[in-house]
Amino acid sequence: MPKIVDHERRRIELVEATWRIIARLGLERATMREVAEEAGFSNGALKPYFPTKDALLQATFEHVFHRTSERIAEAAASLEGLEALKAFGREVLPLDATRLDEARTVVPFWHVAIHDREKAALNDDSMVIWRGWILRWLVQAREAGELRAGVDVGPAADGLLTFLLGAQVTATLDPGHADPVQLTRQFDVHMGLLSA
Repeated sequence: MPKIVDHERRRIELVEATWRIIARLGLERATMREVAEEAGFSNGALKPYFPTKDALLQATFEHVFHRTSERIAEAAASLEGLEALKAFGREVLPLDATRLDEARTVVPFWHVAIHDREKAALNDDSMVIWRGWILRWLVQAREAGELRAGVDVGPAADGLLTFLLGAQVTATLDPGHADPVQLTRQFDVHMGLLSA
C-alpha cells in the first residue's frame, strides 16, 4: 500500500525547521541540506515542496508573520481600546523563547527585504494589517475616553509600531538592555503616554 503523505503538514514541518535554523544559526546557515537534516528528511525531499531556497525562505517568513498575527487576533479577540493594544504589544514583543526566535527570524528577513521587492511586499502587507488594528484600537480608546487628550492616532499608531519592531531588533542585538522585564517596562511607559 502506498504511503500517504500529508503535503501541507510536510510543508509546515520544513518551514518550522527553517525557522529554527535561522533563529539558532542565522539566515546564511539555513541551507536546503541543513533544513532537510533538521526536519529529518533527505535533501531531495524538499524539492517537491520548495524548489528553491528562496521559495522556502519566503514561506518561512510568511509563516512567522502569520503565526504572530494569529496570536494577536486570539489575544485581542474579546478586547477593545487600550486593552487590545496591550495584548497586541505583548504578542509582538520578544518576551519568551518563541517570540525571541521569531525576532531572530524577522530581523534578517528585514535585511533581505531592503533589496527584494517580493519580501518587502510581504512585510508591507503584514504591517498594513497591524497598523489597521492599532488605529482601530486607538480610535476605540479615544471614543471610550481612555486616550490622553490631544493624541493624534495616526502618529501614535506609527510610533507604537516603530517601538515594537525596534524592540525586536534590540532584543536580538542587545539582550542585556532588552530582556522581557525591561521590554515590558518600556512598553508600559509607552502605553502610559497614550493613556488618559
